[in-house]
Amino acid sequence: MNLRRTKIVATLGPATQTHEQIEKMILAGMNVARLNFSHGNHHEHRQRAQTIRAMARKLQKHIAIMVDLQGPKIRIAQFINGQVTLQAGQPFVLSNTHPHNAGTAHIVGIDYPALVTDCQPGDELLLDDGRVVLEITGIEGQEVHTLVVTGGSLSNNKGINRKGGGLSAPSLTAKDEEDIKLAADIQADYIAVSFPRYGSDIEHARQLARQAGSHAWIVAKIERAEAVIDDQALDALITASDAVMVARGDLGVEVGDAELAGIQKKIILHARTLNKVVITATQMMESMITNPIPTRAEVSDVANAVLDYTDAVMLSAESASGNFPVEAVMAMSRICMGAEKHPTSNKSGHRLGQVFPRCDETIALSAMYAANHFPGVKAIVSLSESGHTPLIMSRIRSGIPIYCFTRHKETQNRVALFRGVYPVNFDSSHLDPAMLMQAALDELKKHQTLNSGDWIIVTNGDNNASQSGTNGMKLICVD
Repeated sequence: MNLRRTKIVATLGPATQTHEQIEKMILAGMNVARLNFSHGNHHEHRQRAQTIRAMARKLQKHIAIMVDLQGPKIRIAQFINGQVTLQAGQPFVLSNTHPHNAGTAHIVGIDYPALVTDCQPGDELLLDDGRVVLEITGIEGQEVHTLVVTGGSLSNNKGINRKGGGLSAPSLTAKDEEDIKLAADIQADYIAVSFPRYGSDIEHARQLARQAGSHAWIVAKIERAEAVIDDQALDALITASDAVMVARGDLGVEVGDAELAGIQKKIILHARTLNKVVITATQMMESMITNPIPTRAEVSDVANAVLDYTDAVMLSAESASGNFPVEAVMAMSRICMGAEKHPTSNKSGHRLGQVFPRCDETIALSAMYAANHFPGVKAIVSLSESGHTPLIMSRIRSGIPIYCFTRHKETQNRVALFRGVYPVNFDSSHLDPAMLMQAALDELKKHQTLNSGDWIIVTNGDNNASQSGTNGMKLICVD
């Protein structure tokens, strides 16, 4: 059976909110449903979450829900006529005191008072993801005076970035704090934090989530220049999180498009080395918002992320508001599977020469070494409570499927994001230890074709009903 190893995160929105549409998305290959809290209201997100859970039960699939917090997106206010056209060389003012609905081609309000203290003459501001570029000529009271370097059309509420980063807005807003409570209420599996700068931003989000009763894993969206200024800053943010997202939109604006590809590769490498899940996101299939097939450049973009061994690739507007959401998922799935055929997807030097600090990590890595070097191994079964052991396994490049056998629904959903890991509902707490391996083998046969003489690897802990940790590995020959 040919299983896709790279997972697909698809954003739900107006184009994908009915039972029928979400069912089609799951059947097309969606593994994680992203709810973008920058758009929509609590009622809409709650309805979508209920529909996802209902369709997953109907189709007997394990689908994770990711809540993506809006964060401190810094924006201009609104124009009298909805938009203006700026000409290169003209002056333009960003003002804290100008009326928020009375912008003109000469001045517009902003929703970020600290802009006047965060910036200085000579800085460049990038509006609308860099489509309009302004150079600051002076700060006068509550106004930032600029000269238009790159002109163009500018409409209401477009974002502002400072080239090189440095805007001091806190990572979590009052809106985010309320949205975390909703994430807990709908039992989201992942909560993505926008614009974090430090590990403390992630820990704050985790604390708020736990206070709200959520055990969701926290995703750091890496989209500020400060987060990638050096390896120490990057690793600190990755280490504090459970997963990271290469959020190429704002990150590309702040660091410049010429640097983005190399930074993406570094983030993926560092995340995997530090045993974290990594998602590659933004504009991966952008043309499919309006076209039924991707461009060759988009095909290469997705494939290269797969070859770098990202855990997941993500669709944003393509699936949320595009004309071809199901086709976008199908195309992305097809491209992933094509890239996974490349031989480099099965060769790994992960953590060779390093000390393994934990028992379960040692077993996980040993199992993958055995699987990649012992001929005839067709599958790996990890009996897991939390999903940690299959997470460690999935850091190793391999073409052998890893099945996470677990009785916990939240673990089944969580591991749906891990590359090459497939969740299976399996309760071993009531089994006689002498019957455990046979029961696991019998369950595996329901999910994968096995022939006499095939080998499987099973890992588990001494007490399968506790979180005592994986401490055993066994090779079994199929009779």
